[in-house]
Amino acid sequence: MARTRALVVGLDCAAPHLVFGPYVRSMPHLARLMERGVHGPLRSSVPPITVPAWTCMFSGRDAGELGLYGFRNRVRGSYALTPVRGDDVREKRVWDSLGEAGLRVAPLFVPPSNPPPGVRGVSAGCFLLPKGARPWTFPPSVGERLEARFGAYENDMTVHGDHVEPESVRDALWRMSAQHFDMAADVWANDDPDLLAFVDIGVDRFQHVFFEHMDPTHPRHDPTSPWNAEGERYFAHLDRKLGELLEVVGADTHVFVVSDHGARPLQGSVRINQWLVDNGWLALKDRPAPNHAVTPEHIDWRNTRAWGEGGYYARVWLNVAGREPEGTIAPGDFERTRDALRRELLTIETPTTTAPHRILAPDECFRAARGVPPDLMVFFGNLALRSLGTLGAGEVFTTENDRGADACNHDWDGMFVAAGPKLTARGPFDGASLFDVGATLASIFDVTRPTGTLGQDWSQR
Repeated sequence: MARTRALVVGLDCAAPHLVFGPYVRSMPHLARLMERGVHGPLRSSVPPITVPAWTCMFSGRDAGELGLYGFRNRVRGSYALTPVRGDDVREKRVWDSLGEAGLRVAPLFVPPSNPPPGVRGVSAGCFLLPKGARPWTFPPSVGERLEARFGAYENDMTVHGDHVEPESVRDALWRMSAQHFDMAADVWANDDPDLLAFVDIGVDRFQHVFFEHMDPTHPRHDPTSPWNAEGERYFAHLDRKLGELLEVVGADTHVFVVSDHGARPLQGSVRINQWLVDNGWLALKDRPAPNHAVTPEHIDWRNTRAWGEGGYYARVWLNVAGREPEGTIAPGDFERTRDALRRELLTIETPTTTAPHRILAPDECFRAARGVPPDLMVFFGNLALRSLGTLGAGEVFTTENDRGADACNHDWDGMFVAAGPKLTARGPFDGASLFDVGATLASIFDVTRPTGTLGQDWSQR
């Protein structure tokens, strides 16, 4: 019987309307995979953020079950937030199930992997590792081998700020993405995994800088800009690296090219804490410095009913007695107060979009809610707008991100292409979810997933 092997290429934030639209003409290797298999939009997790989305994809668990609501999460019994770590993931991912079945696996750069997880095979840490952290692979000898061949591991680059030089960003991201593809090819050839899954964060970083040049619907798009061709050039570069990798893995390997979420033009930001102050929900002891987030030390908790955290969406918590250290809302008033706050938030108007806000409570979108979930998750303009945790000079709306220039926000749909011996060539497909990736991989390898995992098996459709 022929050996079953699979490769998953993760392109963080790759947008289907670009990949399957104008860019596919410059991506012949991806186009051939599309012809051989199935492709389409891939519905992301709630929330559609790198953390938790990749973990949702490979575990079959929603963000609430994972207890991961973003890059930072509440500490129970405290107002503090703490950065997520790889060992915060308690649920099995598909490579864990494969390893238990005696197969070799290689999850590389898959967030969150800080530190790199111990697996039956090889793993490598992601962009959440501190720059220069060692060891960055499991086992450490693999990282030493890779760096001897490809240079120091480039796990990320900083692209936000007021003085980003586009040429240096472009060149650095080309190098970083190439290194990630080359390292994946080396691991495939030398460590012989049955499953290799890697994530390149480069697309996400590229789009946050260049999206106004990539999407003609962007409010800042200039049709005469010489930078408008850079997006297609970058994706053509990724496709060339994909072609090189496909030569290494061979024609009998199942290949998935996926993104965890998409991207859309950023049309501005809503200062959630400024709005809460203005509308009597949040009281301050003192104001933070300009462009600095409101932190627990700034808040007068005895006179506060709600506070928020910025990001791709707003996380809003009520200050509940018995749950928070200085709670003011009686537990019996929780639902009434939450519903009142939701109604008020829905009335926020912004000058750049009339798209309705999408506001969800944990029990409306999660099967369980571990950790300390937000009481309300607010997607302003249904992701047309970001949320900011900073205060303005009295204004709630701003055209910028509080971290500097930013061109895009996340979107609900990523993309997928899947082809291989056990997958039927059927072309475009709608209705896929990121949970389907793990389900299909488990089926391809004939491995039983943990009870209750989400996702549909594409090989059976």
